[in-house]
Amino acid sequence: MSELIQIGIDTGGTFTDFVLFDGSSLRIHKVPSTPQDPSRSITLGVRDILGENLNGLQIVHGTTVATNALLERKGARIALITTKGFEDVIQIGRQNRGKLYDIFWEAPVSLVPQSLRFGINERINYKGKILDSVRLSELKTLKSKLKSLNIEGIAISFLHSYVNPANEEKVGKYLNSLGIPISTSSKILPEFREYERTSTIVANSYLLPKVKTYMNTLSQKLPNADISIMQSSGGVMSPSQAAVEPVRVILSGPAGGVVGGAKIAKLTGYEKMITYDMGGTSTDVALCEKGPKFTTETSIDGIPIKVPMIDITTIGAGGGSIVQIDSGGVLKVGPASSGADPGPACYGKGEEPTVTDANLVLGRIRADSFLGGRMKIFPQKSKAALRKLARRLKLSVEEVAEGIIKVANANMERALRVISIGKGYDPREFALLSFGGGGGLHACELAQGLEIKTVIFPKDPGVLSALGMLTADMFKDYSITVFLNEQEAGPGVLEEGFSLLQDKARKDFPAERIKFKRFIDVRYKRQSHEITVPYGKNFVSSFHQAHKRMNGYNKPKSEVEVVTLRIRAIAKKRELQIPNLQNEKIKIKPSREKIVFGGSNIVVKVFNRKEFYWGFKFSGPAMILEDTSTILIPPRCKCHVDQWGNIIALV
Repeated sequence: MSELIQIGIDTGGTFTDFVLFDGSSLRIHKVPSTPQDPSRSITLGVRDILGENLNGLQIVHGTTVATNALLERKGARIALITTKGFEDVIQIGRQNRGKLYDIFWEAPVSLVPQSLRFGINERINYKGKILDSVRLSELKTLKSKLKSLNIEGIAISFLHSYVNPANEEKVGKYLNSLGIPISTSSKILPEFREYERTSTIVANSYLLPKVKTYMNTLSQKLPNADISIMQSSGGVMSPSQAAVEPVRVILSGPAGGVVGGAKIAKLTGYEKMITYDMGGTSTDVALCEKGPKFTTETSIDGIPIKVPMIDITTIGAGGGSIVQIDSGGVLKVGPASSGADPGPACYGKGEEPTVTDANLVLGRIRADSFLGGRMKIFPQKSKAALRKLARRLKLSVEEVAEGIIKVANANMERALRVISIGKGYDPREFALLSFGGGGGLHACELAQGLEIKTVIFPKDPGVLSALGMLTADMFKDYSITVFLNEQEAGPGVLEEGFSLLQDKARKDFPAERIKFKRFIDVRYKRQSHEITVPYGKNFVSSFHQAHKRMNGYNKPKSEVEVVTLRIRAIAKKRELQIPNLQNEKIKIKPSREKIVFGGSNIVVKVFNRKEFYWGFKFSGPAMILEDTSTILIPPRCKCHVDQWGNIIALV
């Protein structure tokens, strides 16, 4: 096999997607996911494409193993070791309500029960001076306790260890003989804020055994392949790194979609773009402005995670989202999903109605073209499932189906507002990039609701996340908390801090040619939250601008503080060139079908996307069929096809 063969693999809740690049052309493939053992669908799909000869294959994989373990609370039984008196920090948190006006809201259950939290008599002050060293006698007692508790992981997080890790390292070294995986905060997150740091390191330890097992299984099943894992930050890392720092791959799959979206944005010239990825289980949205936006303040199901990630908002709204009638007699769509098994009612195994069933009943999905005709579905089962709801609501099946679409759209529009208006951006200034298996059926209506004028549908939208993984560079993020006022934060001092981080990165990438991107966390004096901005001579001015956009005001005359220095060490990969679409004009004759839209039957033109050429123009109402998705273009929308096969719709 040629060394140029690369495969991007995105494991979703419903399907596992494959994109193969051989140096000149792209091939795509999909297989149903196998949630009980995700590696099974991967090996099946790879062998479907390439047979048994997998020597020299390069794989970039986005995994949901860490995500699912955290959401389903199926991680390891772990112990937390922290500074005495701070054992309950992860339960106390910031004492903020997750939902301010919900009187029934309950804080999420801690990943570590109180009985497995242990305090050590140690203390380091905020300047890094050791006030109390760890006593050997106390470590012996602790080790004896841990032996009897049948734990699978240990998280160590001491106060101010980001300044001086000596006490953490001493405890970690002593307990290493237990043979239990140990995560220390000073190695993974050397930053201040004990709650977020402790929560992050606890999550890492909680996920480590399961992710490590998965990485080992994947490597064993594909022994001759060069495997990389997608990070939540949009870069890739080795399976061995992911096994030690699984907290960095929690949003692995969605990150691939945003990286792929950024590639399309660069090609098309739309620097401002909102990515909208609707799959079978969830919808992920993110904002790109000259590249993806990043955050270091993420909460996954109530668990704060403070490592750099692409700023993605995820909701439980996908094609497989289950539809129910709540106690008030109102339609509820999601967040529960039918997944890959049993799947939507039309798959023939389940009976619960889903968004996919609603689209099928409305004629917006053709039964004979599902997955390019490779997967048989049963429209009559969709109608039977929706008929149960229709009887309870005293409506027609079509009225219920349109109601389901409206509720699902409202949920997704809310997520789009969070990522744009909620962050100080006007969505009308952005294009909407729609992908995922279900995105094409909803994107234009969502854009109209947000007054977005342009919607872009990339070629093979159902596998764009897998394509994005092939375009991702290998990189790693490093940080150090410094606490400098404006007078102290001179260029020489900052340069020294950045140089320390760069030296650390070079040790991790000894054989790579790497480049660095620098960032800096800044806040106004006496503020409690920072904003991360790119580092440069005018970083203070950049901070003022970012503060005004996010909060509606700034204080240019107020003193600022530099809190944390960050670098991203990037080892560039060979750039993937997306092939141009053929430019030979042919006569395209669409068929015509009736669908339900806006409460009435309308006739739509039905195109096969394989026939499109560069420069082809058409208008709605129309449906475009392709192997990985179906696209619905509403009436009065005008579209053209660009040189890379993207459909540009003006709505």
